[in-house]
Amino acid sequence: MKKYSGLIFGIIGWVVAIIIFFPIFWMAITAFKTEQGAYSPDLIFIPTLESFRDVFARSNYLAFVMNSIYVSVGSTLVCFLFAIPAAYKMSFFPTLKTQSTLLWMLSTKMMPAVGVLVPIYLIFRTFGILDTVGGLIIIYTLMNLPIAVWMAYTYFCEVPAAVLEAGRIDGATIWQELWYLLRPMTLPGLSSTALILIIFAWNEAFWSINLTSANAAPLTAFIASYSSPEGLFWAKLSAASLLAVAPIMVLGWLTQKQLVQGLTFGAVK
Repeated sequence: MKKYSGLIFGIIGWVVAIIIFFPIFWMAITAFKTEQGAYSPDLIFIPTLESFRDVFARSNYLAFVMNSIYVSVGSTLVCFLFAIPAAYKMSFFPTLKTQSTLLWMLSTKMMPAVGVLVPIYLIFRTFGILDTVGGLIIIYTLMNLPIAVWMAYTYFCEVPAAVLEAGRIDGATIWQELWYLLRPMTLPGLSSTALILIIFAWNEAFWSINLTSANAAPLTAFIASYSSPEGLFWAKLSAASLLAVAPIMVLGWLTQKQLVQGLTFGAVK
């Protein structure tokens, strides 16, 4: 049985990979079909760029891309601004409430977003930040901050406290500890954290659809705009979806090595 276990697990892995990849594959080929051909399951057809031309003619794609970049990178930077000091404090100066605080922060991720939509919407309207990039950065930061703190806390806990103690003996300040000691030692983990936060922010649809309309709409709202009372135009919707997911998928493929290294940082001693 042991002789065939590797083959069995290999087959299972390929089956799972195909199941996961198939919707992306189907979306990609549908994007190159005509609107009439989009309802056909045929894999052999004459590709056309008609849907892409319609998408670019209907909207300013680059504006949606730039909004996605602004809110994804901006929210990630703000997350790090708050998460790094918080993780540093809880990692190296824990209290009796540290674990309870971490669990409470993580529990906020389990709350349905729709449950706080009305108060968030009213707050944003009161402060005049509806349909603004700044407003999306705020809500995305609140959404991803628990993950950022947890991951940074995990990586900081892997650093021996003796390293920081040696730095303090040499007169290092807190900021010097963070920059010259912790940053180099946890860079793979923090890099993977940044990538994950960017991916989560890029893919977030609920808040972008409900808190934006035109000025700050990212690519997720761009996709949703192709759902209309007249029905779904599958070819155009697939083309818009492909244009939306392509940048983040390319980023994921280019950084997969760093992402895996960061996620397994400290796993083997």
